[in-house]
Amino acid sequence: MKIATWNVNGIRARQTQFLEWVESAQPDVVCLQEIKASVAQVPEAICSLNGYWCYWHGAVAYSGVALHMRRETFPEEPKFTHPEFDRETRIVEARAGDTVFASVYVPNGGKDYAAKIAFMKSLIGYARAQRELGLKLVICGDYNIARTDKDVHPKERKPNIIGQRPEERDLLEAMLAEGLVDVGRKLYPDADDYFTWWAPWRNLRQRNIGWRLDYVLASESLAERAVSCPSYREIGTSDHAPVVATFD
Repeated sequence: MKIATWNVNGIRARQTQFLEWVESAQPDVVCLQEIKASVAQVPEAICSLNGYWCYWHGAVAYSGVALHMRRETFPEEPKFTHPEFDRETRIVEARAGDTVFASVYVPNGGKDYAAKIAFMKSLIGYARAQRELGLKLVICGDYNIARTDKDVHPKERKPNIIGQRPEERDLLEAMLAEGLVDVGRKLYPDADDYFTWWAPWRNLRQRNIGWRLDYVLASESLAERAVSCPSYREIGTSDHAPVVATFD
C-alpha cells in the first residue's frame, strides 16, 4: 500500500501536476494540504478523481486539506469526518476497518503562534484517543515543525525561529509517544539531506537547502511494514515535495 502526502500550495495552480503525479505514483491514499480552494473551486477534472473516493475540505484562497482513497483498495465508500478541534479546514479523517487515515495541516504559527500550539495539543489528544480505542492511525501532512536539527539544512538552522523551537519539537515528540512512528526517519535514520520544503528563493530547492516539515506518522504495527518513504524534490512547483510511504 502506498500512502502519499503533499502540500500543493494551491490545487488550482497545481492541477496538471497533481493529475500527472497521481497517474505516475498510483497511491492508495492521497493526503493533500493547503489546497486554497473551496469545493466549488476545485477544478472539475480532479474534483471527482477517477478511481478514488474523494473529499475536499477547503475555503477560498486559504488553508484546506483533502483525502482521497483508491476504490480498488477500499471498495466500501469511506465516511469522511472531522475532529471537533478542526478549525480553518485543517484536518479530515476516514476510517477503514481498524485503521484511521487523516490528512492534517498544522498552522504555520507566524501570525498566531498560540493557535499552532493549541492545535498540536489537540492533535496529541486525538492520537491518544485513537490508540485508546484500539485503532491504528496514519496521520499525514504538513506539520510545520522540523523535528530535529538534522531535519534542517545547516544554513537554515536558526535558534528559536518558529518551526524549530524546542516547545514545538517537544509537542511533536509527545504526539509520537502516543504510539506513532515517524516513518521517514525510521527508514532513513542517518540521512541529513532528507527535506520536504524549500524557501522559494536563491535556488534553495535546486541546491537542496531545505527543511523537513511533511511527515507520514503511523501506528507502530503499521510502521514495521514500511519499506520506503522518499521525498520527491523533483516533482511539481509547490514549495513542498510529495512524500510517498510504501508499506509491505
